[in-house]
Amino acid sequence: MTSSKSSGSGSSARATRAGADPTGVAVVCVECQNGVIGPESVLPALAADVRAVVSGIARLLAGARTAGIPVVHATFEGFLGAGGPGQAPLWRALDRAGGWGPGDPSTQVVAELLDPADFVLGRHQGLSPTHGTELLPVLRSMGIHTVVLAGVSLNVALPLTAADASEEGFRVVVARDAVMGTPAEYAEQVLRNTMAMLADIVTVDDLTTAWAASALRA
Repeated sequence: MTSSKSSGSGSSARATRAGADPTGVAVVCVECQNGVIGPESVLPALAADVRAVVSGIARLLAGARTAGIPVVHATFEGFLGAGGPGQAPLWRALDRAGGWGPGDPSTQVVAELLDPADFVLGRHQGLSPTHGTELLPVLRSMGIHTVVLAGVSLNVALPLTAADASEEGFRVVVARDAVMGTPAEYAEQVLRNTMAMLADIVTVDDLTTAWAASALRA
């Protein structure tokens, strides 16, 4: 696949292959928490850009819940005082995040995207929601074989998650209107040139329509 831009039957066909049957599918929503995309974000440029897709994320999560598909939020909860963040330049921009802890408002999923039935898995190290964390083992224990990604960001966390999940044998699907990076123009390039090599790229409508059709057939 060389381009994430698709419409009509091609995109819908990919959705049918990738995730129409809700069995074994989970939606993983990455770092949609107050301290990342909320008003007090440690990454204000990202928080500004993500406003364009928050409604898409909300529709995707609502469609998943209606179809009985588990929604898992992958959050960052600070380092718990155990060691530094590493040498990546990004951590210098995230200095305040190092002091977060469980229960801190900054670590909590933004209210409009959280449902009491959702799962929240926080991590305490690294830039990747999957490398060395319990996220993928938990998904596997739930019988999940297909991961639909939403959230932020296309700069770092989402490509890392897609690559790790693919390497571990999961099928990865990306809802292109439920993910964002900064600047938005760069996010589009990542979708087209990186994520399309790791995942099926579809739209929120493709997925929710396929899930609804599957429910009618059941």
